[in-house]
Amino acid sequence: MKTKIIDLTIEKNAYEKIIEAADVLKRGGLVAFPTETVYGIGADAFNEDAVKRVYEAKGRPSDNPMIVHIARASDAGLLADRFSKEFVKLADAFWPGPLTMVLPKKAEVPDCVTGGLDTVGIRLPDSRIAQLLIRFAGTPVAAPSANLSGRPSPTKAEHVIEDLDGKVDVILIGPECRVGIESTVIDMTTSPPCILRPGVVTAEEIEAVLETPIEHGGDSETPRSPGTKYKHYAPEAQMLVVEGAREKVKNEIVRIKTLNENLGLKVGVLLFEERDYLAAAHDFYAALRELDEDGADLILAGALSETDGVGFAVMNRMLKAAGYNIARI
Repeated sequence: MKTKIIDLTIEKNAYEKIIEAADVLKRGGLVAFPTETVYGIGADAFNEDAVKRVYEAKGRPSDNPMIVHIARASDAGLLADRFSKEFVKLADAFWPGPLTMVLPKKAEVPDCVTGGLDTVGIRLPDSRIAQLLIRFAGTPVAAPSANLSGRPSPTKAEHVIEDLDGKVDVILIGPECRVGIESTVIDMTTSPPCILRPGVVTAEEIEAVLETPIEHGGDSETPRSPGTKYKHYAPEAQMLVVEGAREKVKNEIVRIKTLNENLGLKVGVLLFEERDYLAAAHDFYAALRELDEDGADLILAGALSETDGVGFAVMNRMLKAAGYNIARI
């Protein structure tokens, strides 16, 4: 397949270029596009053949549900028909933005979108390009991250081109993703609602809006959210997370690095600034890809505090990337 790469960072004719990509979605094609979280690979959510092509392009297991992206909050009614007061409160507070809400799906939503579940995850992205693409396509867009399954999610256009050139019809080149990790996913079918995947919209922020505690779910044999069952976000290199007091972590990383370099291995280090959790979220996936490009055999990552909501979300990805390979000191 020949992939058309459209650069939207050049402002000339940007609208026309997005309309061109939207027409590809209308015809059942696949379009990779930027959002504020990570780049997504999109298909018409009501076109089963197109959605199945997404699974094929990514090498994604078919029981791993996709998030459906909409252009305006009212479009949620195309996908679900039961909306609680809690849903309305969260939509008012966090949409457009990096929050996905899981709701009972309408029968019209193909089972292949939801991994065979009777629920659908819906998100209104805070990205002008994504909103225009979906609006011009005239349909909700099913869009997991635009990477090969298991690889670090893409936050830059070059990541998408590296993974999906020749596998999708169009790649839209836009700005680097502002957030850098995937959206928070919350299951609205339970009482109280339950966070299935953490993100930069934190549990504390959600509880403040709902004025009630919420629960935390996660990995299961029947995933209700992307990113909760299969190995995700993994670099090609082996990865070890070092957890403990900050200075001890730094010293242990130096010790392990020296030991492995003496054995002839190339060692990369991932150590974010303390308490700069938003920067860690923004940089995490790009850093993994850069270390792979540098040919690292081993990546040593310093753990972040999980008492902070965003730190917790980044640690969720870090631990999955490392296959839960942890050294506690």
